[in-house]
Amino acid sequence: MEGIPRLVLRLWRHLTRRRRRQFGLVMLLMLGSAVLEVVSLGAVLPFIAVLVDPAAALDYPLVGRVASAIGVEQPDDLILPLTIGFGLLAALAGAFRLLILYISTRLSVSAAADLSMEAYRRTLYQPYQIHVERNSSEVLSGVLVKVEAVNAAVFGPIQTLGSSLLVAAAVIGTLLAIDPIAAVAAFIGLGASYGLVMYFTRRRLRRNSEVINVHRTRLFRCLQEGLGGIRDVLLGGVQAEYMRTYRFADLPLRRARSTNAFIGVGPRFVMESLALILIALLAYGFSRGEGGVAGALPILGALAVGGQRLLPALQQGFAAWAAVTGSEALIRDATELLEQPMDESLIGDPPPPLGLESEVRFRDVSFRYHPDGPWILHGVNLTIPKGSKVAIVGPTGSGKSTLLDLLMGLLEPTSGMIEVDRRPLTPEMIRSWQRTLAHVPQHIFLTDSSLAENIALGTPTDRVDLDRVDEAVRRSCLAEFVDSSPLGLAVQVGEQGIKLSGGQRQRIGIARALHRNADILVLDEATSALDNLTELQVTEEIRRGTPDITMVVVAHRLSTVEDCDLIVELIDGRVAQTGTYLELLESSPTFRRLANVLEPELDETADEKTEC
Repeated sequence: MEGIPRLVLRLWRHLTRRRRRQFGLVMLLMLGSAVLEVVSLGAVLPFIAVLVDPAAALDYPLVGRVASAIGVEQPDDLILPLTIGFGLLAALAGAFRLLILYISTRLSVSAAADLSMEAYRRTLYQPYQIHVERNSSEVLSGVLVKVEAVNAAVFGPIQTLGSSLLVAAAVIGTLLAIDPIAAVAAFIGLGASYGLVMYFTRRRLRRNSEVINVHRTRLFRCLQEGLGGIRDVLLGGVQAEYMRTYRFADLPLRRARSTNAFIGVGPRFVMESLALILIALLAYGFSRGEGGVAGALPILGALAVGGQRLLPALQQGFAAWAAVTGSEALIRDATELLEQPMDESLIGDPPPPLGLESEVRFRDVSFRYHPDGPWILHGVNLTIPKGSKVAIVGPTGSGKSTLLDLLMGLLEPTSGMIEVDRRPLTPEMIRSWQRTLAHVPQHIFLTDSSLAENIALGTPTDRVDLDRVDEAVRRSCLAEFVDSSPLGLAVQVGEQGIKLSGGQRQRIGIARALHRNADILVLDEATSALDNLTELQVTEEIRRGTPDITMVVVAHRLSTVEDCDLIVELIDGRVAQTGTYLELLESSPTFRRLANVLEPELDETADEKTEC
């Protein structure tokens, strides 16, 4: 398994140069803070010496120089200036630490925001096939939680760890100068104790990181499925089952996080007791010495203040190490999201539409998702002339939707090729080709915003052309719905169009496609919720507005395919028959059976009737 340092290094590579420089500046500030700790700690010894015996304190070179500089002749007159100086020095050190905390916190949040945006960007630019194979809950958990948590799990703790190590080194170095034996005792007693705790807890922290990582994704999946299918959940009365699934995902996550939190904080109380024991032992040792406790009081005071600085530094460093180690699996997943390869041809401003002059042709196209997977399409040969209406029919699982995905450039043929105007459709042409198309699926994606924003999806609100939207509304037979609302085009459709009927949602999808002014309109069961009259009116409006538009339709209703120029029958991924409606009725037994089955339902599947 990859170690924490290597994972952190991989994350570091994804930071911009500006962020790296900022982190370097923070480390310099932390070094300055450590120097201030040395100075403030070093001032403790002469300060206490002045309080205990002002006359003897003049023997300290630093005190003597200060007395000469400020013109003090009587030892007692040193107490007030040194008290003020010591207080100012302590205040300066505290203010500097506060400044570093503010800067490092802001920097951590900014760096995490950069990485979150980068992970989202790389996810959006992944090929369609990658999205098909992924579980959306894993992606949501990764982008929303795991990458965002890098702030709490990596940037913050590592800065804290670096600061703690610098402060601890500075304090120990100062204590060595004051009393080497006491410094070594403190280092061995506290440092070795933390080392033992790290040794015995690292495996548990790593196991917990896996538990947290897995169950966090399960929580997202449970929430997404339960709320996304709330209608079926309510009708089926299966709330208890979803609650049980949620509980089984949530409890292990909470327990693992609580264990990690205990490991990160728990040693502090043991170390505080150990530090007091060490000071007591040192005091006892000094009391048996030549000067007794009174003579050792300045050294004991310095050691006490040093311990007060050293112990929090060690505890913060340990807690930071525990936070990073307990998030190892999360960091690994976040790093993998950031390292998703991207096709550079997809980045940048969209190119102009490729357009269609004569025809689209499939030449012996076959497709499967994986080299060892089953074939979805076999040797498809098909020509779609410009301005024609072509229907793709066939039983469920025959490859109709896959054929459309290939046509739209979402998938690449495993073998064979697709030609546009007798030119091979290469990967470099895909973006231009996709701008030539408009797609209307059976299940329309709608955002929780206005009707106009949904039709002009992806266009900034202040740049929506309402006249163009209104034209798309009219051609998709949505005018009656818009006129019936006092808000007009500003009417809110609700999340996923929950406030609308199925037919209204599908006509919004058609309006969105028409708003693009594309040369090719791809309809994948896009009128299944419309009655036959409304479907006919929508089709006529589309033809009237753009008579040379090419339409490729997947449908199971005869009313949708009867007027097509060409019907392609797919069976088991192969083109079984092609021809007009009447030709297929005569030549294809399977199409005749399909027609006999679907004929009675021409007027039974209507969702609503609408006048354009």
